[in-house]
Amino acid sequence: MRCCVCLFQQSLQCSPSKMAAGESNSRSSCLNLTNSGPLGNAPPSNSAHSSPASNGGSMGTAGGINRSAGNSNPQSGPENGGGTESAVRSTPSAQNPSRQSVGQSGATSGAASNMTATSSSSSSSASTASADASAAVPSLPSSPASVLVYREPVYNWQATKSTVKERFALAVGSAVFDAMFNGGMATTSTEIELPDVEPAAFLALLKFLYSDEVQIGPETVMTTLYTAKKYAVPALEAHCVEFLKKNLRADNAFMLLTQARLFDEPQLASLCLENIDKNTADALAAEGFTDIDLDTLVAVLERDTLGVREVRLFGAAVRWADAEAQRQQLQPTPENKRRVLGKSLSLIRFPLMTIEEFAAGPAQSGILTDREVVSLFLHFTVNPKPHVEFIDRPRCCLRGKECSITRFSQVESRWGYSGTSDRIRFSVNRRIFVVGFGLYGSIHGPTDYQVNIQIIHTDSNTVLGQNDTGFSCDGTASTFRVMFKEPVEILPSVNYIACATLKGPDSHYGTKGMRKVTHEAPATGTKTCFTFCYAAGNNNGTSVEDGQIPEVIFYT
Repeated sequence: MRCCVCLFQQSLQCSPSKMAAGESNSRSSCLNLTNSGPLGNAPPSNSAHSSPASNGGSMGTAGGINRSAGNSNPQSGPENGGGTESAVRSTPSAQNPSRQSVGQSGATSGAASNMTATSSSSSSSASTASADASAAVPSLPSSPASVLVYREPVYNWQATKSTVKERFALAVGSAVFDAMFNGGMATTSTEIELPDVEPAAFLALLKFLYSDEVQIGPETVMTTLYTAKKYAVPALEAHCVEFLKKNLRADNAFMLLTQARLFDEPQLASLCLENIDKNTADALAAEGFTDIDLDTLVAVLERDTLGVREVRLFGAAVRWADAEAQRQQLQPTPENKRRVLGKSLSLIRFPLMTIEEFAAGPAQSGILTDREVVSLFLHFTVNPKPHVEFIDRPRCCLRGKECSITRFSQVESRWGYSGTSDRIRFSVNRRIFVVGFGLYGSIHGPTDYQVNIQIIHTDSNTVLGQNDTGFSCDGTASTFRVMFKEPVEILPSVNYIACATLKGPDSHYGTKGMRKVTHEAPATGTKTCFTFCYAAGNNNGTSVEDGQIPEVIFYT
């Protein structure tokens, strides 16, 4: 077909500095189709026939797209209807099927680029076709504005062509451009404005389409991704997403997560969330965190895999609420902060805080209602604990199924408590995260216990995790779960002490203990081996053979 848009010449000669400046601050970005017909070439003639065209043409001037009339025609000439005008009319062919315009996503605005495409005509008047052809085919109107050529649509064949050689064989690299210039409803305007495309991003698109050159940088990657999506160039989209993946860090994870959600890039969004899970504190401290939208904030706070204390999440949410109130032109009062936080406030797990953390922060913030503050204080201080409206499920740093091991093979009665801690030393063969213990309950029927649980690093005597809480038992010999506020990382071949200090009546206890206990994952066959040893010092009688702390609950 003879209606190829020679954007390649512009992409090679256009000055990036002129593009960035837009050449004129008062104009929108445009493609100038001077003296062009509906296909972007010279105005069509009344000729009933078209001839095979080559992709010839002269190089355009800097800052413009020269749409030359260099389409050669071996039979062209004034006497037989050749030249530029006869090249416009064509029949459908496998090499240039028409396309449909695609939807345009995103809402990024930028400085306008001034990109013109001029067309020169080698002939000022059309010639007539042969008498036989004229008799067989009615003549077309000579007005360019009235000529619309319809073809069978083949949507986005460019997406299947990964190299410039393949794309040139079909004349154009974008389904959207093809629809704009060659489709059944092709524009007849001499200028096409591109008001929402950055000059640098559009230049990057042209260079990729017509030279396979990938020109992406930190300052242009997002606008280039938007432009590639807008003009349906998935190969360039993939390059942009890969660039973002390689440059993903904790300090830009929230910004990239927002963009990934905006541009519907689920794989990139998933990588951002994984990065936030692993580096939650650093990601929350980054400047980009306060710029995210409410839906993104909710998506993050819903996760069970965040590795940070809940009081830090509350502080970050308050920072975000301050910024959001300003964006909505509201005074940053506690009432307005609660208003802009919306449903995200209910996702902060206040019951996982210590009573000191809650009293020093959330209780005095004014964001919670008086009723919420009272119910949470009661949750921290009384047993049985009253129901609260906030989630009390611990967050875990790793995904996967919860695992547990039991170190006793038999249960007996009457284990007493006088304020001394039950303790047992242990180590593992691989990295895990301990989230809680299973403890024995009363032999006297349903009872409530107060308990403090800890994991201590043996060599340094450092408390790595602890929780002051309580649990209710039903009087059976079953174990009852007591969870840490946050997962505790356990490294391989390092000694730790599991510690539980109970306050309550005599309980059941375990006997016939095992020194080594192995857990095998059903799906993968991965084995986690626990080795238990006597903990020196006062341990209320608990040992490898018998005592308390029968279960360890963990994630791998």
